[in-house]
Amino acid sequence: MRLGLALPQFGPFADPTLVPAIAAEAEALGFESLWTGERVHAATAPSTPYPGGTMPEQFRSGLDPMLVLTLAASATTRPRLGTSTLNAPLHPPIHLARSLAGLDRLSDGRVIAGFGLGWSRDEYDAVAVPWRERGARLDETLDVLESLWAADPVQHDGRFWTISPGDFGPKPVQQHLPIYLGGRSPAAFRRVGRRADGWLGVALPAEALRGALASIADQARDAGRGPIATALRINAAVHAAVHAAVTAKPGVGPVEQLVDYLHEVAELGIDDAFVDLQFTTSTPAELLDLAARIRTAFETTA
Repeated sequence: MRLGLALPQFGPFADPTLVPAIAAEAEALGFESLWTGERVHAATAPSTPYPGGTMPEQFRSGLDPMLVLTLAASATTRPRLGTSTLNAPLHPPIHLARSLAGLDRLSDGRVIAGFGLGWSRDEYDAVAVPWRERGARLDETLDVLESLWAADPVQHDGRFWTISPGDFGPKPVQQHLPIYLGGRSPAAFRRVGRRADGWLGVALPAEALRGALASIADQARDAGRGPIATALRINAAVHAAVHAAVTAKPGVGPVEQLVDYLHEVAELGIDDAFVDLQFTTSTPAELLDLAARIRTAFETTA
């Protein structure tokens, strides 16, 4: 299993000058992928609840994910560059196609386009996109990207967007730029199985994760498709005390417990896992020190 790191983006890390140095150091430490997330709007009184409780205060200040990945692409040569997640329905798909293709060319073919629907109705209101249309818009976004990244002339005629015949370039470096999709609902698993190259998972107890992987595999098999890759996000909460319920809250506890979980999910066949340390550290030095400890422990206990 490849190990990755979330790039600085939120809260005290919402400073674009931090990105190149931290990305370069992550590459030097051996991290094999670098990731960003997305927050468009942090409502004071959210109209939809944050999954799992209260929205982290760090989300009240955040950098654009494509800006962060562009800076990281310029500072590195090897790690894959992914979004987990970019909330696709909040963006015109022709703009997504242009930005992702450009980033793929800048990085010499290292991009993973990770999409989701998000949880915030306030974000949809802020960009004048109806909440009830989010699933259909994601599906059509995938259609638009497929059309625009194919050979010219390109065109699209759908429910939400019409693109007249024309040229669209430059194309991505990758002949097939991989698209990963998030979500844990039956509808999300069906979409992943039918349309995605990978699933953007979150840290779940091993048994729950095994069940999710089996459901996705079933959906892919029913659609006549091959194996679906997985990139697992772990929002770490690292502290010295051992957390008794390791299976209840993966990523909570000391470094050793986090690394045990990484090895556990590796045995399930997870292809990529990445840790986000922005919610358990407050300075670049602290983040990099913890990242180095996790990377070393992961390697030495393999």
